[in-house]
Amino acid sequence: MNQSIIKYVIGKVMTIVGALMLLPIVTGIIYQEKEAFAYVIVGAASFLAGQLLSRKKPKNTMFYLKEGCVVTALTWILISIIGAIPFVLTGEIPNFIDAMFETSSGFTTTGSSILKNVEALSHTSLIWRSFTHWVGGMGVLVFLLAVIPMSGGSNINLMKAESPGPSVGKLAPKIRNSASILYKIYLGMTVLEIVLLLIAKMPLFDTLCISFGSAGTGGFGVRNDSCGSYTGLQQWITGIFCALFGVNFNFYYYILDREPKKSFKMEEVRTYFCIIFASTFLIFFNILPRFNTVESALRASFFQVSSIITTTGFSSVDFNLWPSFSKVILVALMFVGACAGSTGGGYKVSRLVIAIKTVIKEANSYIHPKSVKKIKMDGECVEHDVLRSINVYTITYLVIFVVSVLLVSIEGKDLVTTFTAVAATYNNIGPGLAAVGPSANFADLSYFSKIVLIFDMLSGRLELFPMLILFHPAVLKDVFLKKKALKATK
Repeated sequence: MNQSIIKYVIGKVMTIVGALMLLPIVTGIIYQEKEAFAYVIVGAASFLAGQLLSRKKPKNTMFYLKEGCVVTALTWILISIIGAIPFVLTGEIPNFIDAMFETSSGFTTTGSSILKNVEALSHTSLIWRSFTHWVGGMGVLVFLLAVIPMSGGSNINLMKAESPGPSVGKLAPKIRNSASILYKIYLGMTVLEIVLLLIAKMPLFDTLCISFGSAGTGGFGVRNDSCGSYTGLQQWITGIFCALFGVNFNFYYYILDREPKKSFKMEEVRTYFCIIFASTFLIFFNILPRFNTVESALRASFFQVSSIITTTGFSSVDFNLWPSFSKVILVALMFVGACAGSTGGGYKVSRLVIAIKTVIKEANSYIHPKSVKKIKMDGECVEHDVLRSINVYTITYLVIFVVSVLLVSIEGKDLVTTFTAVAATYNNIGPGLAAVGPSANFADLSYFSKIVLIFDMLSGRLELFPMLILFHPAVLKDVFLKKKALKATK
């Protein structure tokens, strides 16, 4: 394993995280809050440590998928730890496990919170808390590839390890150009949402935090009722942008590249919007008697469907009080998730489409044993390796989910709380149901349960395998044996 390049990349990431803390520092200065000093200390320490680790570029800059997975997992654990320290230093979240839960939830764009009174936080910490969504949405390593020149054709392995979805390809011949294109689209859409929310008369601070959250499909609000107290227009804008950020970014690239036919041929995107529309209207008719107007019922239905399927996690109403039919649809959407290549989490629509086609193909083979049919996606045959990887992912996904539910159930909470707490964190959703519903939080869970859920959040965001590979005995053996060999030579 090329440990020198892993150390170098981690150093670059620490430098970036330190620099990103300028936003809460500037916010603290504007609002004259003493909490900004904590971010100055942590930001400076992270920046300097990163500079020391990456001061010397290794001669061998090649790394394979194994190194890509290891560096991705280490990076996300490290940024969660660094991001949590200011909360502890300010005393706003004095317990480190709680602080890391909050920050892991932020960077993984989950939106689950342990805070009972969000509005008690300083503006400095609120902006950092929401900004972690934006940073984690597209990925910190994708950002690294976009802004820092890194040689070597193996850089695609960093994107593969970090980007959500069953496959990652190049939008441009060079990986850096692909990463740059993704971030330009991401930034442009974020700015557009900010402008529209400002036109809708949302306060500037709220606008920035809500836009960071919806862009990264996170879900941290700056009010205790999440988005419930915003105007109808502001909720419509936020809900629409949540849905737009859940679309595969290749869709936008093709439009910008003047190839709209390719955009609308994307079967995953068409299925994604069909699911949103169908779910919205099913819930709308189910909850209509509970609302005074048709518009408010339709808005609440669309907002929650958009927020849940994209794994954003904002709430405009307490959907925990809705009929069971509507709640079952929302729980199902937690597992479906957004499109591959978006900022959303979950199982991904593309995997679901291919899985359904596989079941149909197998059923047809029983009826017509001699027929030979290929599974197609967007008019092209799906390769066997893709099908195999989806099958492996599905099995792994279910195993981790079941084990997590068993571990969290040790605490003795009711089944709905336990099940949806794991579903909400594992799929990077935010709120669950019952004791972890939209009007509640995760504060009352035990520290053991929170640690399990932190692992679930990181695993879900990184598509499972980077976290599993990091703790694989062969990888640990490789790392420790090399360290012992180096000591022996010295």
